[in-house]
Amino acid sequence: MTLRRFSAVTAAVCLLLVGVVTLVVSGVLDRPTSVAIDKFTQLTGATAAMVCYWRAGLRRQGTARRWRLWMAASMASLVVGLCAWIWGQVFLGVSLPSTTVAPLGFILVPVLALFAVLVLGHGGTGSLPNHRSRLVIVLDGLIVVGSLFVLTWVSLLESMVRAWATSGPGFATVVAHPAAYLVLLVVLLVSSWSHRSVRQLPVLFLAVAALAQSASGWVFAFLVSKGATTIPTAADIGFMVCPALFFLSSIAPSSGSRERSASGRLRAGEMLHILVPYLPMLVTGLFIVVGTATGVRLNPFEIYVGLGVVLLVIARQLFTLIDNVRLLEQLRDSRERLRHQAYHDPLTGVANRVLFRERLNAALDGPDPLVVLFIDVDGFKDVNDNYGHAEGDAVLRIVAERLQHCVRPQDTVARLGGDEFGILVDGYPSPPEEIGNRVLEAMSHPHRTAGGEHRIRASIGISHRATHDPALTADDLLGSADAAMYTAKRLGKGMVVVHGSVEAELT
Repeated sequence: MTLRRFSAVTAAVCLLLVGVVTLVVSGVLDRPTSVAIDKFTQLTGATAAMVCYWRAGLRRQGTARRWRLWMAASMASLVVGLCAWIWGQVFLGVSLPSTTVAPLGFILVPVLALFAVLVLGHGGTGSLPNHRSRLVIVLDGLIVVGSLFVLTWVSLLESMVRAWATSGPGFATVVAHPAAYLVLLVVLLVSSWSHRSVRQLPVLFLAVAALAQSASGWVFAFLVSKGATTIPTAADIGFMVCPALFFLSSIAPSSGSRERSASGRLRAGEMLHILVPYLPMLVTGLFIVVGTATGVRLNPFEIYVGLGVVLLVIARQLFTLIDNVRLLEQLRDSRERLRHQAYHDPLTGVANRVLFRERLNAALDGPDPLVVLFIDVDGFKDVNDNYGHAEGDAVLRIVAERLQHCVRPQDTVARLGGDEFGILVDGYPSPPEEIGNRVLEAMSHPHRTAGGEHRIRASIGISHRATHDPALTADDLLGSADAAMYTAKRLGKGMVVVHGSVEAELT
């Protein structure tokens, strides 16, 4: 289903749902009729969701098939529970038919949906967090669960636990139903942080459905704990909304797999990762502050649980700080690698033309004398033609290594392109010819590679500056060294020519 068509169906379902909820809770109809409309609306939505999940699962393969079939089983459990509930409440006239198979069917719905979410998360592609990130995810889940526990304990759970102790196992199923949906919601949130495959539209509707069902479930459990024999239809709003959301989840397009929208959902998931653990804690804190200001007294158990949640937040922030430091180190290393790649030749590892010109310009601004050598490798084309480019690359790496051994560590050796190299000697301690002869000596030895032994030479042109000259530019020095190198080639190769020397003037 396309996103536009799904939006139209969603709007129609929402309008229909608003009309049914308004009709049921308005009191216009008598209670039996309102209850019948309420339950049959839920049954219709659950049945439609079951059919759509089943049909969608049969049309797909792999993880998409398995998680939809698990959801179809979950919806089937909801249909069974609703049928049992309707039979007892509508046809038999029992107000709270909690002794039937209905509670079991209702509890199985979030359990089976939980299996569906786990299948979807582990079957898809995740962000592959490290052990520390997994620990942060666990801490986030504990913060959410702990905050919600404190909130519900102070407001509802304490009185319900007392009713549980006096009512026996029957009431346990009433509490387990919304608690299971709450667990499903927390698992959905945590899975969305670490698994990109969970960040998609059907799962979003599934999460909202779990929230609605859990909200009405807690209200229902609270009313039962207070001894209510009839449940107001307004308390069923979450129950009525939930099957419709399940249906929308079953037909929603899985747009999370599209590359075009994946980056946006990833940013939303990262923002969710930052905010969600603290939202329940913020609500819980405000609730406790307002409650204590109006006279509510907290017992030691509630205080200890609240302190435990605060400690979890501190631990979470500590691990987040450690991760941030690690990420900053990785960012700094990445920037250094990028800078090195931008200024160095990838084949030989020496400086490239850009870095060579930058250092030459910087040296020209200083007062020290400097020498520029322009080196062309003679015979390199024969190596490439006869032995292949891999062998030629090996020879270039040997040449670069030998050139580095001919100069000081603070001098710059660069590959200017192809088989051409440059050397910048800033503040040279010896005559320029001596540096060139040292290079010729290093190049005269055989170049041994995995493919054999190669004898190559070099033609070297040198230009130099004895004193500071503001009119002299990098192009002037490079041009002079280049011209001297071509003079060396014309004179027979394998020699050094200094710009301005007798050899250069004669040619």
